[in-house]
Amino acid sequence: MYRPYSSSLTDPRPIMDVQSMIRNLAQDFVTSFNTGNYDQVSALFAQDGVFMVPQYDAAYGPKAVERLLHQIGEAGFEDLRLETIRVEASGDLAMEIGRYTVSIRQLDGSVLVDRGKYLKAWRRLGVWLIVADCWSSSLPVPVHTHSDIEHFPAA
Repeated sequence: MYRPYSSSLTDPRPIMDVQSMIRNLAQDFVTSFNTGNYDQVSALFAQDGVFMVPQYDAAYGPKAVERLLHQIGEAGFEDLRLETIRVEASGDLAMEIGRYTVSIRQLDGSVLVDRGKYLKAWRRLGVWLIVADCWSSSLPVPVHTHSDIEHFPAA
């Protein structure tokens, strides 16, 4: 009769739980973004994944996500930091909630630091991939003076 051999040495690779996997993928996102490897960031998105960034149109699919990442990188976004607060998973779906900070280099060379919250939805398609990602700033909307408003075209 066959009896399975039970030993912790049978497979030395640890099995990662979903929460650890998502947290590690979030840090891969950060590292790839901060090093300008936008193709590696976009590879984390499912074919039907969507990336929703404030003040930009939503990007659908990895190629569009890569183009949007190039745009925001060229707009001065750098030094992204993510802090995963919570990961909830059920079957092949997972939700990640967290906080972010990102530096935005201005045309005059100064740096604006934005901070806020984000939400990512992940789906396991063999590997965990992002199906939706969005963030919103926690900073107050700048108040425009009357002279600033005069420079904006009427709607």
